[in-house]
Amino acid sequence: QVHLVESGGGLVQPGGSLRLSCVASGSIYSIDAMAWYRQAPGKQRELVAAIDNNGNGNYVASVKGRFTISRDNAKNTIYLQMNSLKPEDTAVYDCNAFPEVFLQWGQGTQVTVSS
Repeated sequence: QVHLVESGGGLVQPGGSLRLSCVASGSIYSIDAMAWYRQAPGKQRELVAAIDNNGNGNYVASVKGRFTISRDNAKNTIYLQMNSLKPEDTAVYDCNAFPEVFLQWGQGTQVTVSS
């Protein structure tokens, strides 16, 4: 069973940047697509961005142009570069396979955007 560990979250002011990392305990090479998800207080978890094994990323409209997803299969890691952060980006961010979520969820990493 592959375990996921997310990191890189924190408190940042509006307009700031963060880079999240998701490290898998096993190989992700065979997983066609990985994704970042987020869950804000009182809301359901939602997809933020997904990336396939060719490096093609797709984003929800609310983060397009501000976030960049990438993956390093050699390091079993996916990243989320978040720029121009907004208060509405505040959430717990975690990663998993896409579109079928079949890996055990990690603990997530909290991102708080506030002045």
